[in-house]
Amino acid sequence: MRAARITAPQTFELYDIDTPEPAEGEILLKVQQVSVCGSDTHMQYDQVLPEEMYPSRAGAPCHEIAGTVVESRADGIDIGQRMIVLPDFVNPDSLGGLVEYINVPKSLTIPLPEDRGLDEWLMCQPMGTVLFATKLWGPTAGLRIGVIGQGAIGLSFTNLAALEGAAQVIGIDLLDYRLEKSIELGATDTINPDNVNPIEAIAELTHGQGLDVVVDASGDPEGLNQAVSFVNRYGKVLGFSLISLGSVIPFKHMDWMRSIATIIPCSSRGSGDPTADIKELVSLMDRGWVDPAKLITHRMTFDDIPEAYEMYSKQQDGIIKAVMAVNGGG
Repeated sequence: MRAARITAPQTFELYDIDTPEPAEGEILLKVQQVSVCGSDTHMQYDQVLPEEMYPSRAGAPCHEIAGTVVESRADGIDIGQRMIVLPDFVNPDSLGGLVEYINVPKSLTIPLPEDRGLDEWLMCQPMGTVLFATKLWGPTAGLRIGVIGQGAIGLSFTNLAALEGAAQVIGIDLLDYRLEKSIELGATDTINPDNVNPIEAIAELTHGQGLDVVVDASGDPEGLNQAVSFVNRYGKVLGFSLISLGSVIPFKHMDWMRSIATIIPCSSRGSGDPTADIKELVSLMDRGWVDPAKLITHRMTFDDIPEAYEMYSKQQDGIIKAVMAVNGGG
């Protein structure tokens, strides 16, 4: 089968490997749609990693995967079932998503309905991780929420906060096309810090009430410091950004002490069940409450993987979310 992997900074290799065989308790998925995540680009694709980390494992970096079960050795999962799956990165021999077939344990599968395209359902994976995070700020109704970064994750925060009844949702980003998408997905206001002082703009937009919650979804090492400077006294800061493993960022400790803010790291993958909130998001999409497919801006193919990662890395062509069809899509 075909696979892709990173062999050097911003360099992909497409090559052939053996199709895996599922072990007991696993399924074999025919991969049909994959997507690029911002963490894939700024933590791996753009980084100069230690020499021993090249080439990456087959199929990496990619963890947003959907397809159809073609072999099952797991109770309760039938051949033909459509699934989102998460890679088993605890296993050093596991595959990433940039492959034509992948084997994963039952615990990392999310069943999907039969209607709509797999590319649309795949967007429940990133938004499901955000759903997990929104529960950490408590009841949403009446809150004034700011979201730093309006990429796919930040936009998911904006959309869910609006749907959950936030009094005000302010999208913050340096790219105007992302801010336009932010309004489309429910932001009441937007701020481009290149054009205005964000602290002054927040005070004006909230009529001096400030922000009860600030989410750092920027991917910027300085994002957490910015969030602390934006949040109300006794407010909450949610840290969703992942930055390079070697980054050591000075923390503005006294700003934090003065704000008396609660800082909450968000990682659904580190929770007891990393599939639970993705399954919940699938159910909400199936009921018509939310439509994460609105995040998709580009549909491409397996052969376009290098181009898709480059576009995402350089924020080209108005990209928010690119999905690549594999094995003919579905």
